[in-house]
Amino acid sequence: MPTDLTPHGRRPRVLHLTQPVDGGVARVVTDLVRAQLADGLDVAAVCPDSPLTTRLRSLGAHLRTWEATRSPGPSLVREVRQLKQLVDELRPDLIHAHSAKAGLAGRLAVRGRIPTVFQPHAWSFEAVGGTTAALALRWERWAARWASRVICVSEAERDTGVGAGIHGRWTVVPNGIDPERFRPAQDTGPVRAQLAARHGMDADAPLVVCVGRLCRQKGQDVLLRAWEAVRRQVPGARLALVGDGPDHDRLRADAPDSVLFTGAVADASPWYQAADLVVLPSRWEGMALAPLEAMACARPVVVTDVDGARESLPAALAARCLVPPEDPRALARTVAALLLDPPLRADLGDRARRHVLSLHDVRHTARAVADVYRDLLGARPATTGARPLLTAEGAEADRTTQRVEHSEHRESIHS
Repeated sequence: MPTDLTPHGRRPRVLHLTQPVDGGVARVVTDLVRAQLADGLDVAAVCPDSPLTTRLRSLGAHLRTWEATRSPGPSLVREVRQLKQLVDELRPDLIHAHSAKAGLAGRLAVRGRIPTVFQPHAWSFEAVGGTTAALALRWERWAARWASRVICVSEAERDTGVGAGIHGRWTVVPNGIDPERFRPAQDTGPVRAQLAARHGMDADAPLVVCVGRLCRQKGQDVLLRAWEAVRRQVPGARLALVGDGPDHDRLRADAPDSVLFTGAVADASPWYQAADLVVLPSRWEGMALAPLEAMACARPVVVTDVDGARESLPAALAARCLVPPEDPRALARTVAALLLDPPLRADLGDRARRHVLSLHDVRHTARAVADVYRDLLGARPATTGARPLLTAEGAEADRTTQRVEHSEHRESIHS
């Protein structure tokens, strides 16, 4: 990105804002910060203290700690007030808010005074139901006026927003991964042997791997309901659930001995490399990273046909590897059929790797996001003072804040 987009040739300062996040969103933010620092931007981040802050600080970003929870609640007013102070201190030229809670607090704190990019990483109103979903949707419709651009990771995610009545200024930037970090093993034998020895598995057993936060969104409970049927057709098969999360204890209590819970891992690539098949039975997504990472390792994936899934697959995998969400029977049939057909798995894995290299390299993603920044910074340079809000806008925003604050929502909004 050119460095002369603000007055006097000063390097633009981009502020990334996140709620407590892990998994895919944390990797997206890390990859963007790394690329933007390499391109000469002055990058800052505001987020709760977490492993993400450690990674971003090691890359050279300016870090400020934001004392925020994962979901809206009684602390929201305090969180918005603190965020306004941090923004005033850091004086960014552009704010990039990631996920629902950060998008909520960030837009309330800034209210259009600074060019603001909002990236939902899947819509919050899909993650909940009833009154909470209606409240989240009403907020997104209202707050769209305070987003200079909404970045969606798939056409389907954008279409969901448009269909829900959100009038945003849209840009679709598909997720990307690092194909050098996620790549096929030269020899899978040693990788499988090492993991088998560490976890007490049979290195020769068919291995299905599911990488993701253990939570309702990712659908591991659906996979466990399908697993008995898979084992009837493929005796000896093992399932590894790689990750941790709020549903760990509940899932483990219902799991048979053939299911391994690895806990959180610093690097999931050995699990992808060792897998015969990777599965992600999500209930909703924007565009999940785990299938892209698995395909970069030349592994076929089975995913549910939710937002972004079809777009993330090459045609050959979309025809064979998409299953309806919440359908353990269809999931079991597809998983078992692929486990019983090694030549087909090899062919689909090769196609998957080529697909990711051509369309989902993280460098493509970083360039596309840089184009969005360039457009916003070029057309609307940073201002030093706040633009006064119309009284009606300010009053409605305050009412929205109070409605969110007093919501009984306690289910985690997607991160």
